[in-house]
Amino acid sequence: MRWMKVHIHTAMVATALLLSFTLGLEDSCLRGEHHKPSPGPETSMRECLLFSNSSCCYANFTEHLVSPVTTVVKTKWNLCQNLSDSCETFMKKIECFYQCSPEAAHWMNPNYPAGLLQVPVCASFCNHWFSACKDDLTCAKNWLTDFKWDKDSNHCQHECVPFSKMYTNGTDLCHSMWGQSFIESSSSCRCLQMDDQDTVVLPFILHADSKSSNSESDVEKSCQEALLGHKKLSTSEKE
Repeated sequence: MRWMKVHIHTAMVATALLLSFTLGLEDSCLRGEHHKPSPGPETSMRECLLFSNSSCCYANFTEHLVSPVTTVVKTKWNLCQNLSDSCETFMKKIECFYQCSPEAAHWMNPNYPAGLLQVPVCASFCNHWFSACKDDLTCAKNWLTDFKWDKDSNHCQHECVPFSKMYTNGTDLCHSMWGQSFIESSSSCRCLQMDDQDTVVLPFILHADSKSSNSESDVEKSCQEALLGHKKLSTSEKE
């Protein structure tokens, strides 16, 4: 079928771009306390299965993310109450990306190699995250700086309020909860959804750092075509 041929061609181009852009980073992980020195397979992960073939976290880390999640690396998620299932799902996506994704190293914070800096996430992801958590409670807007910390864990310094009161909207949530770690992308394609489509769009996200002569509009169009082909292929494989 024609769309299949287009998809295969686009996928080949995307793969070539991906190899060129990731050269030198393919064996890298963030330098956090719980990150592996380099990514590799983990066969017994209980969560974050998206990264089981090439993971920057050890399988035993994912035990912290088995529902209901209460504490992740000394950070309590349930200071106000246990998170709802829908909110917890999005929080897990963020945590899995940070701890386990080999792609996270592309956005290593140069001033703090254990952290992220302005990972471009899709506006739709931010909005769905906000919608999933809007009725859950939190006592900190920035989860990196607004808690009181002791040697054991984090503690509230302010009253617990709904996410919908703490954050204005999905953009505010993405830009605030983890400090400068994430930023909402102006593109609807060259951005991360924290799912299996991210490997398809990654080469186009990183285009901004390349010396390619292709225009931004051409790259955006190519990204949309590659993503459409990926979605069609995924749908056909499920049928």
